[in-house]
Amino acid sequence: MSEKDISQAVISRLPRYFRYLGDLKEKGVERISSQELSDIMKVTASQIRQDFNNFGGFGQQGYGYNVTYLYDEISKILGIDKQHSLVIIGAGHLGQAIAGYTNFTRRGFVFKGAFDCNPNLYGTKIRDVEVRPVDEMEEFVKKNGIEIAVLTIPKEQAVPMAHKLVGCGIKAIWNFAHVDLDVPNNIQVENVHLSDSLMKLSYNINRYENPNK
Repeated sequence: MSEKDISQAVISRLPRYFRYLGDLKEKGVERISSQELSDIMKVTASQIRQDFNNFGGFGQQGYGYNVTYLYDEISKILGIDKQHSLVIIGAGHLGQAIAGYTNFTRRGFVFKGAFDCNPNLYGTKIRDVEVRPVDEMEEFVKKNGIEIAVLTIPKEQAVPMAHKLVGCGIKAIWNFAHVDLDVPNNIQVENVHLSDSLMKLSYNINRYENPNK
């Protein structure tokens, strides 16, 4: 099956499989069945088998899955078996929190630069990376072959910034600005709208407390 035929629902479950398999690997678990993985993850065993069959299956009848092998294969599918360089545009509280999260580095995402339009932040450091004026962003991205840009800036700034990033040859944008970006199809965009997540959480609280409404 070609990659374009794989649903976003399946793709969205891959990081979760990777995370659980990583935990099993750290505990020294060598193999696991789809049912055992189902019990841990609360995903049906049938769904797990269907998901993995999209990429070749990975399991053996009567044996289950080799944890290390499956972990490594999903790493390759996700593309995190290699490093990806990223910069953060917007070095305020959210940008600093993202840059400071060291687990990203463990997953192959290397924080290379931070940019902001606030002069008070110039020269300050986040994990030994100096915050630079946003005017220096384009040259930096081109010179260092940056693949991913993280946008933690106001929505009115996000759209023109995205256009600049496209012109710099960026491959993907992790967008925390509360606006949808209009970029070419070859630019991958992952939107993280925090208020949307909270509203979804509010809906689920309301549905649980008022099941008949």
